[in-house]
Amino acid sequence: MTSGPAGFLSILLHAHLPYVRHPEFEDSLEERWLAEALVECYLPLLGMLGRRADRGARGRITVSLSPTLMAMLDDDLLRARLVHRLARLEDLAARDVRRHASEPALERLSRHYLERFREGRRQFEDVYRRDVVGAFHELDRAGVVRLVTCGATHGYLPLMDLGAPSWRAQIGTAARDFERRFGRAPEGLWLPECGYTPGVESVLAEFGIGWFVVDAHGISNGCPRPLPGTYAPFRTDSGVFALGRDVEASRQVWSATEGYPGDPEYREYYRDQGFDLPLEEVRADLPSGGTRTHLGLKYHRITDRRFAHRELYDPDRARARAVEHASHFVREREGAARAAARAIGQPCLVLAPYDAELFGHWWYEGPEWLDLVLDGIAEGTVLEAVDAAEATARIPRAPQGRLFPSSWGAGGYSDVWLDPSNDWIYRHLLRAAERMAALAREGDRGDALRGRALRQAGRELLLAQASDWAFIMKTGTLVPYAYRRTEEHLDRFGRLDLALTRGPLVEPEVAAMEARYAIFPNLDPGLFA
Repeated sequence: MTSGPAGFLSILLHAHLPYVRHPEFEDSLEERWLAEALVECYLPLLGMLGRRADRGARGRITVSLSPTLMAMLDDDLLRARLVHRLARLEDLAARDVRRHASEPALERLSRHYLERFREGRRQFEDVYRRDVVGAFHELDRAGVVRLVTCGATHGYLPLMDLGAPSWRAQIGTAARDFERRFGRAPEGLWLPECGYTPGVESVLAEFGIGWFVVDAHGISNGCPRPLPGTYAPFRTDSGVFALGRDVEASRQVWSATEGYPGDPEYREYYRDQGFDLPLEEVRADLPSGGTRTHLGLKYHRITDRRFAHRELYDPDRARARAVEHASHFVREREGAARAAARAIGQPCLVLAPYDAELFGHWWYEGPEWLDLVLDGIAEGTVLEAVDAAEATARIPRAPQGRLFPSSWGAGGYSDVWLDPSNDWIYRHLLRAAERMAALAREGDRGDALRGRALRQAGRELLLAQASDWAFIMKTGTLVPYAYRRTEEHLDRFGRLDLALTRGPLVEPEVAAMEARYAIFPNLDPGLFA
């Protein structure tokens, strides 16, 4: 093996939320998913990565931004609501500072949150001018991030029985949306839920996508079984590379029992002022209807999960633990890379993909840990932290063959998204996909209104296909909302199908649907054909 690093660490953060927009409510519980992710994840990550760019720190990560998330972050109504939410959080923290004036430890934590929310509002309003997607684009240009995308609405591809037409609509719509925003085609694509089924790679190749991520068993069970395992890119017959998730890098961050985020010194996610304070004190801060929910002020550390008691959170002790965990992660990855490089006779790939929302939202200290990891890698000579495309290009030999069907969901296959709790949706989704293909083949016949209706039918189908709804039904959280969204999009699609097939097409009705779900302004119905 030639001189140089033993391997390339490629950290990939997948940022995704389902498309949620409710102008009919002043403050909906579901829209708060976006506000929570912005305040606790995206702004802290952007701030950390921006500081790395400013000081010229070495190391680049890959960030997958889902089209639905970008559409929400670019929506003027939602942007205005995010500003309002940031102001409310600042006010809530200021009230807590006064409430805890006689309790020094709690007052210190209250001031910690007050300063954090103030900085978040300044960042969002003054630094990024409410343009979070643009802020990520600037980091891409600065070289600390490489942006890619995923399926248009995060549809779970292995359960789309129509096959290529449905895959082409999800993948092609996402690729064209990405190019419209950033002026280039995406180099890679995050398969929603890492859901791979044979044939998807051919559709990726159609749109010039060079790589995608699979779970480890998608490669280890491949044919022929590759000797390097996930330590090398895996070339599919279409020429697109599959990159396998590193098992140990994932376990040390994701595992509920062994992962870093469960350490007793870290902040407890579930204990929150939204539940702890008397209802009359927080009613104005709760969503429409007064449902108790997380507000973002959390004063306790995880402590020992075997007991109900929770001790107060100490940011300094948590930071010290993040330093230890970052050092441990770097040492472990370096040791594994040395051994793998010796075994395969070339530099190895260590792919570490995570949900972006883990960092800051679920794991409060996550962005700081990531910063420390990138610095630790840069200080050594064993690994280089690069984006996935660069890692693939710099590894000279890649095995070739056929991948095994897989996902990163519980059980490793499709159990999460095909379960007695949610299996009813698929016959309706398949029927709608068949009808959309037929409508797309007929085209707009030169009729502008028909073209608008076709595009809207495509939007409704894509939104109905979102994997989030089946996931929510399976996990039992907000199930009525997931039912309602699935049924709503299928109902709208059915009405458009009927109007396109039998008539009449009524312009105000089409316009009302467009106004409600105006995602993908340049949607091409031909992708469904």
